[in-house]
Amino acid sequence: MDKPGPAHTRTRTRTRTRELRESVIIAAPPEEVYASISDVKRMPLWSPECVKVLLLPRRSESRPSFIGFNRNGLRHWFTLCQVTTADAPGEFAFRVSVAGLPIAIWGFRLRHHVPPHTAAATGSTHVTQYWHDLRQGPFGAVADLLGRAVAGTSPAARVRVNRAGMITTLHRLKHSVEDAAGGTTPQ
Repeated sequence: MDKPGPAHTRTRTRTRTRELRESVIIAAPPEEVYASISDVKRMPLWSPECVKVLLLPRRSESRPSFIGFNRNGLRHWFTLCQVTTADAPGEFAFRVSVAGLPIAIWGFRLRHHVPPHTAAATGSTHVTQYWHDLRQGPFGAVADLLGRAVAGTSPAARVRVNRAGMITTLHRLKHSVEDAAGGTTPQ
């Protein structure tokens, strides 16, 4: 005898992209690339959204903090950022918040580049920029509303803006570091 099964109902679930990664190869050693990335005052040179960085006075034993001033068209806003990872020359990351609400973790992972069909690393660096969305739960909904009002982006639009921004940032970083090092782009 067949038992009645559960009622078949379809619930529509929204999938939300909470992580992004983009990568580039830079013709410079990881130490040089890390030195550029960890100098957060240089971020406006590369980022299409960040226009200024203000370092905050550092308390003893605390991780460095800074304010990022950002722009999207005519919209301007600022974020409070705190360095969470400073592992030279392998990784640099910072946590972003607005009005005390967690927004995201932004970071860079670096490793020596080993070209295909070779056994040794070159003087190049494989750089991966990553973004982790921290807007979750009830406070996440408030952060989403702030994002719409202040930056003019919905969560889905924010993913598109961030991906495009990461590609631009890495491209500009690559050219900046390679020009400073007098390097050439690896083939």
